[in-house]
Amino acid sequence: MDGMEHMRHGGTGGGLPGTVPAVLVLLAAAVGYLLAVRRVRRHNPARGWPHPRSGSFLAGLVLTAVALLPPLGPAAHTDFRAHMAQHMLVGMYAPPMLVLGAPVTLLLRVLPPVRARRLTAVLHSRPARVAAHPAVALLLSTGTLGLLYFTPLYDTAMGRPAWHWLMVGHFLAAGCLFAHAVAGPDPAPARPGVRTRLVYLGVAVAVHALIAQAMYGGFLIDIHAPVDQVRQAAEIMYYGGDIAELLLAAALVATWRPERRTGAPASCGRLVGESPSG
Repeated sequence: MDGMEHMRHGGTGGGLPGTVPAVLVLLAAAVGYLLAVRRVRRHNPARGWPHPRSGSFLAGLVLTAVALLPPLGPAAHTDFRAHMAQHMLVGMYAPPMLVLGAPVTLLLRVLPPVRARRLTAVLHSRPARVAAHPAVALLLSTGTLGLLYFTPLYDTAMGRPAWHWLMVGHFLAAGCLFAHAVAGPDPAPARPGVRTRLVYLGVAVAVHALIAQAMYGGFLIDIHAPVDQVRQAAEIMYYGGDIAELLLAAALVATWRPERRTGAPASCGRLVGESPSG
């Protein structure tokens, strides 16, 4: 009960102050993406930009808004079930939608050639290649859940608004990184083959299931919330995580293209991570 009161105290002080900045960031992302799409279509009408990519990116922003804004956003400070629903939306459902919008490819197409080459050099740099590897992305997205729920970190974050927003930002960024590493259409020079990526996705499924089962049974979990809330949140994590990861597997299959075995050089579309149909 003391933990629940602590969460309520943190929620009233930290649930709403970040709402306006969140709205502004989401609106800026939507406007920036649509302006870039408009520029691409104006400069190259024949090639254009696929509508499904635009729809996917905007859908990802909508899911993020649902997670961060009322009623779910403030409720996530006071109810562990709402927190888990927010985590699912921000960390597992919105990221694939955002990534399938191919924002980096879009940026490469609207930047001046000099800046596009600089960005490409950054994407091919060693730090970027390491960060985009599925193993690193898996550690950042799924591995940190153990740190959050098996230590006092979760309750500490609930009592500090800045920590809570940092946690949400981490969920979103790490989720996007993992979705990009597994099924993203954007450039990824160090991305391994499909079988390897499916293995990493399978590991993510198993780890999520283990954490959810431990949470449901109360094993080693350090969360100050009513038992019924923790168990229902565990069910949300277990079933919601499975659905999200199945959708990511479907995205991997949908975006997969056979590797070219001829000696012909890659086209410009391949250099910026586009599929032949994009």
